[in-house]
Amino acid sequence: MSVHDQAPTPEDAPPPEPANTEAPVPQSPPAADAEELTDRWRRALADLDNLRKRHARERPRELEAERARVAAAWLPVLDNLELALAHAGADPGAIVQGVQAVRDQAVEVLRGLGYPRHEETGVPFDPALHDVVTVVDDPDSAPGTVVRVLRPGYGAAPGRQLRPAAVAVSRKQE
Repeated sequence: MSVHDQAPTPEDAPPPEPANTEAPVPQSPPAADAEELTDRWRRALADLDNLRKRHARERPRELEAERARVAAAWLPVLDNLELALAHAGADPGAIVQGVQAVRDQAVEVLRGLGYPRHEETGVPFDPALHDVVTVVDDPDSAPGTVVRVLRPGYGAAPGRQLRPAAVAVSRKQE
């Protein structure tokens, strides 16, 4: 028996080729691909146009809802002012207390809307929070320190200011 007559052993046999279990992908002609891409592009443009139209419809409603929310926050302040005016003939001390309470309520409304009141003295001048109205000599303060608040500011820096505080700042002693 020769070497050629022997049956091949499993070690000598070439490895089996893997079976292709996937179905062949049909190749579409380039024109069909172009039509599909054009269709997808047109659908995307239509979706974008619909999104723009929906935004244009919803934006005024959202703005109106926000205005109503802010106005509703001020209604208790207005109610208390009307009560104070109704009792204007009463004790002047009570009127002053009532007006102060209304002011405190208004400050709280602004704080709740994200615009806290700031009127600190003894702090370094910050152009994001303060407007210098006057410069004064103050031997007890370092130069550039807020020594007096003439009008309080509302808001939190940066970018959330309704108005900066009007302040007097100490100047450098010479």
